[in-house]
Amino acid sequence: MDGTVLVADDDRTIRTVLTQALTRAGCKVHATSSLTTLMRWVAEGKGDVVISDVVMPDGNGLEMLPKIAQDRPGLPVIVISAQNTIMTAIQAAEAEAYDYLPKPFDLPDLMKRTARALENRNLSPRRDERVEHADGPDELPLVGKTPAMQSLYRLVARVMNTDLPVLICGESGTGKSLIARAVHDFSDRRNLPFVTVTSSDLSDFEGPARVLARVKGGTLLIEEITDFDDEVQARIVRMMDVPGEHVPRFMATSQTDLSQAMEEGQVRQDLFYRMSGATIFVPSLRERVEDIVLLTEHFLTRSEREGSPKRWLSKEANELFRAYSWPGNVRQLENAVRRLSLTSRAEEITRPEVEAVLGNQPETGPVLRGGDGEKLGTSVARHLRRYFDLHGNMLPPPGLYTRILREIEAPLIEIALDATGGNQAKCADLLGINRNTLRKKITDLDIRVTRRRKLM
Repeated sequence: MDGTVLVADDDRTIRTVLTQALTRAGCKVHATSSLTTLMRWVAEGKGDVVISDVVMPDGNGLEMLPKIAQDRPGLPVIVISAQNTIMTAIQAAEAEAYDYLPKPFDLPDLMKRTARALENRNLSPRRDERVEHADGPDELPLVGKTPAMQSLYRLVARVMNTDLPVLICGESGTGKSLIARAVHDFSDRRNLPFVTVTSSDLSDFEGPARVLARVKGGTLLIEEITDFDDEVQARIVRMMDVPGEHVPRFMATSQTDLSQAMEEGQVRQDLFYRMSGATIFVPSLRERVEDIVLLTEHFLTRSEREGSPKRWLSKEANELFRAYSWPGNVRQLENAVRRLSLTSRAEEITRPEVEAVLGNQPETGPVLRGGDGEKLGTSVARHLRRYFDLHGNMLPPPGLYTRILREIEAPLIEIALDATGGNQAKCADLLGINRNTLRKKITDLDIRVTRRRKLM
């Protein structure tokens, strides 16, 4: 890398780590714990890229971005923040940050983004208008620090001010409608209506006209689009094709992967292609276990603000929350926390109290609901599409081919070994590979082999 990077963070360790890493990569680095100093450097023309924290002792890093854009148009600013909510990602996008990364950040990832910013200096995208959100919601229950949620936040921030249709996929209770509302409330259409429609709203011939009159060019959300019959889906297609000045933005939610639903005849092909402008996959709670503690604290704090006693989970109760499968996802978690905040006998919520509320551990279902006859190729393609979508406009880290093959190969060999009672000769024959090859793969993939009598 070639260029000068300005680093602003009140954490000395972060300043040291970034200074050392960037210097080794060939950059000149100026590091400070003060926004005032950073702004002076920018005004003096120093720096080719800025890396700035949000919360600083002498101000807010996001609030400085308009001033930086005014003084140094095209200077890329990468925002890093420990505030792991969708609001931070949206505000960073609104303030025209070049990029946004949550703390704790992955250093190689930040270095890669910094290199790209140096390559594209003076070419960072700018919008003609800055969107103000003085009357937007102050807080959204979309909390998470896991990579899956941070990728989702960045994707929401990128699509909110486009006119693309948005499809939001995920299990029941993951917050699909909340995300749709967030996209609307922080978009250029936020002062226009947000209308949710059901199949009954479009069941008669005049239904589409009534709905379009209600939405008035705002946002139209179609909840669980696969539940609509073919005739109603055809009416939605015609609605999306209506020309005019007050065309609404269309969004839809689905518990099912829409491409699979189309293949199975649940969704019209013409509707699928119209709705697939941008797809947001919402991870289940099982896929972001590290966010469970954050969400629990969030809901306990909210309950306290609403008049419930102050509560917190014991260590054992927290462990049970993390181990639970949460088939109802965030909605189920919120209901459980609300109930515990009211019924717990003491300030500290115990594991037995959690067990009484959660009951027996339910079976974990698939990430997205699909037919029992789904082909392996379709399932793999669905998960790969989701993997790429979670990276937004960034490519996944190099070495994808080997990583994907390893993820498929390991469970295949483990299940084959289990089916053959741990007999490696039979397993190799079943798989159609050489026994020595199987042994090497068992070692490389760190697979435990247990010999037992297989009852056929």
